[in-house]
Amino acid sequence: MIARHFGFCYGVENAIEIAYKAVEENPGKTIYLLSQMIHNPAVNNDLRSKGIRFIMDTQGNQFIPWDEVKEEDIVIIPAFGTTLETMEILRDKGIEIQQYDTTCPFVTKVWKQSDKLGSKGYTVIIHGKPRHEETRATFSHSSENAKSIVVRDMKESIILSQFILGELPITEFTSHFGEQCSEGFDPENDLQKVGVVNQTTMLASETQGIADFFKGVMIKKYGEDNINEHFADSRDTLCYATNDNQQATYGLLEEDADLAIVVGGFNSSNTSHLVELCEQKLPTFFISSEEEIISDQLIRHFDYHRKIMLSTKDFLGDKRPVKIILTSGASCPDAVVDRVLDKLLTFFDTNKTKEEILESL
Repeated sequence: MIARHFGFCYGVENAIEIAYKAVEENPGKTIYLLSQMIHNPAVNNDLRSKGIRFIMDTQGNQFIPWDEVKEEDIVIIPAFGTTLETMEILRDKGIEIQQYDTTCPFVTKVWKQSDKLGSKGYTVIIHGKPRHEETRATFSHSSENAKSIVVRDMKESIILSQFILGELPITEFTSHFGEQCSEGFDPENDLQKVGVVNQTTMLASETQGIADFFKGVMIKKYGEDNINEHFADSRDTLCYATNDNQQATYGLLEEDADLAIVVGGFNSSNTSHLVELCEQKLPTFFISSEEEIISDQLIRHFDYHRKIMLSTKDFLGDKRPVKIILTSGASCPDAVVDRVLDKLLTFFDTNKTKEEILESL
């Protein structure tokens, strides 16, 4: 059973198309990507094979010193966007950054929402992974016009609420959020008016839960009659593709199945959330390509929680027919999912081709 919606989104397709266009339009020039175009090893390896060099890793650590990047070079901004600080470095070097800026429009939508909140005096609470490229970029843009703070999950949201409600001493604030809040952040003054935005690849239900939670916190502190003065009920900023992939996965999980296979890059945030959804109901195997399916008796897969590779024997079990859920994240090429499907099919005797089955649906 394959998800109704999976794989590449508009932002990813657009980013890759622009990257290939940059190669075609600039023969003989040095072409850089600020960091991974998207969190998919096959795509990034293909870009490297075309001569594109990566300046940073996903954590922002430099592979290539800035003094090696020259005015005549081409620099591509990835789909996650980048920080204002990095953009300033590129401008100072005289590099044209707009020509090959592949920042996803849903990411820029979050930036605009943050700017709008800041203009009205709200502090921006960003639901995201603090070291993720997109969160770092959003934090940078948000902090330009608004006090900003990043919360990873509901656990950190609860801790932040305890400072809002005076249940934790302000002296402990820095130990919890010192590296996750904007410069000069004053928790006593800057947590009186808040609004929530998110890293676009986070789990939609968790973002909504965090927004609802902070609304309740502000009602508890200031009263329901004054809630609009202290909580901005901002629209959800999750991208449509992430949301569609998640909703399609919820739909799949209503079906009777024996196991799930989720395909995507191991550092892909949106793919990891699909894994988390499937794990709630089924044995789930997170793989990056068909090569990790060694045989019908053995699969190598990634444990997202412990960040290690595992090997599982007899992953298909003895039940026949076996019912398998197959889906992928927004940064996974459809061709990779196709190859996974084809490999799985080789383990079974079928009296119809894949094409015949698809035509009969």
